[in-house]
Formats: sequence, C-alpha cells, structure tokens
Amino acid sequence: MEVQAHAKLNLTLDVLGRRPDGYHDMRMIMQSIELADTLTLTDNDTGELRVSTNLHFLPNNEKNLAAQAALRWWETRGQAPRGLDIAIEKHVPVCAGMAGGSSDAAAVLRALNRMEGEPLSQAELAGIGERVGSDVPYCVLGGTALAEGRGEVITPLPPLPKCWVVLCKPEFSISTPALFARIDSVKLRCRPDTQGAAAALEAGDLAGVARRMYNVFEDALPERQHARVNDIKNVLIQCGALGASMSGTGPTAFGLFDDEALAREARERLADFGGEVFLTQTV
Repeated sequence: MEVQAHAKLNLTLDVLGRRPDGYHDMRMIMQSIELADTLTLTDNDTGELRVSTNLHFLPNNEKNLAAQAALRWWETRGQAPRGLDIAIEKHVPVCAGMAGGSSDAAAVLRALNRMEGEPLSQAELAGIGERVGSDVPYCVLGGTALAEGRGEVITPLPPLPKCWVVLCKPEFSISTPALFARIDSVKLRCRPDTQGAAAALEAGDLAGVARRMYNVFEDALPERQHARVNDIKNVLIQCGALGASMSGTGPTAFGLFDDEALAREARERLADFGGEVFLTQTV
C-alpha cells in the first residue's frame, strides 16, 4: 500500500493560554498542501515492525511517529503487532512547523485502515491519532479545518480557493518546547483574526483569508530567527504574495499567490536565501 502524507500550513495560529494539564489551548486554521512524503507499507514474515527513511538521522524504530501509529492501530483493534515494513520517502522538511512526522503517522493509520477493508471511520482514525500526537487528528482528515484544544478538536471549514504556495524553511530549526515556554512570557504584538479568516473561507475570498493570516509564535522567536523569518515574509510580499505568515512553531515562512508567474519569481528570489524553498499548491 502506497500513500501520500501531505504537509500542513497554519493560516492562523493563536495560543489562548496554558491549561491545567500543562498543554496550551490553541485556535488555528490548518491547510493541506501538495508537498508530501510518500509512504509504502508492506507486510513481512519476520514478525517485526521496521521503519526506513531516506534521511539517515530520523529514527527507524518505535520513536518514529509512523511506527507509533501502527502500534496504536493494532492496540485499538485488539490485534497483536505483525510483521510490517514502513518505508518513508521524505520530501516535507523536518522540524519545520509543517507536521511532517504527524502527517506520516496519519498516513499509516489511513493505509492500515484500507489494507483491512476500512473497518474504521475517519473520526475513529483521528481518535487513534490523538494518542500519537496533537497534529495527527487534523492530518488524518486534511483539507481546510479549524483546530482547537491541543489541536485535536477539528471542525472542517470550506476549502481555501486553490492557489500557489511558496514556502521557505531557513537553515536553522526551532525548539517547539522552548517556544511554548517563551509564549507565556512575551508580549504578543497582535493576534490572528481567525473568525474573520473563517468568514472569508465561507465567502471563497482568498485575498480575505491571506490578509488575516498571522501566527503568534512569530512574537516568541529569538531576535535573530525573528528577523530571518520577517526577511522571508517581506520577499514574499514584495513578489506579490496576497499574504505571508509562519507555519506552526516555525521556522518555515510561506506566502499565498493567485498568480503562478509571481509565485515562481518568489521562489527564484528566495533560492538565494539558503535553506529549503518549495513551490506547491493547496489541497
């Protein structure tokens, strides 16, 4: 079974506060894009769960979220783990705020469900995914959606009008736990208009969504990283992006375009910035 694991972007991201359980309450609009990893699941007769990737530094054992998803699947189904090879061809940048690992986990759940004749609904798969990671329930469902709670409470939204996306992951990574720790102590410059963005989606207004994009984690970035993300966003806007923002806890910044030629120009401009640059579309 071969399956695609699409990356996600945060069109808006707001942190509402810390919860008694130590997590944070979130409110954000998520969007799938065509950029994706490819996973191939193959039964084997060794009785072992084996993971392989094209990136040598990623875990190839139960620390990999894809493996965890398979184990949670069998546990939920009351089945003993069986021999399974999971080969992951990575295209989504790692530690980039694009849910690459969570999307791989969600892809494993979808693939196992198909391999066994689809006994579970999408909602049930999302419930299993919640035990693997906060972004996994959204990645099971995909598309355009409002995510609340820790990210596991998903409400589908009208699809974002199809558009071009240029994204740039700088040459550094961001510590998600460190950024969550900082968000409680920094003064937020502004908050995203998530309600207004949802209304723009209802109206099919791409520019209206793009104008309302914002991610409060940008305010929690260390100064040098904040400047770098801002530089990328400025290039995107100068090249004609309808709006630009950072995804997740970063450091990937992206812009939405309604003109392919302008999007391609932005990709060429950002190629000189270093890091990883992609031109893709929304799903």
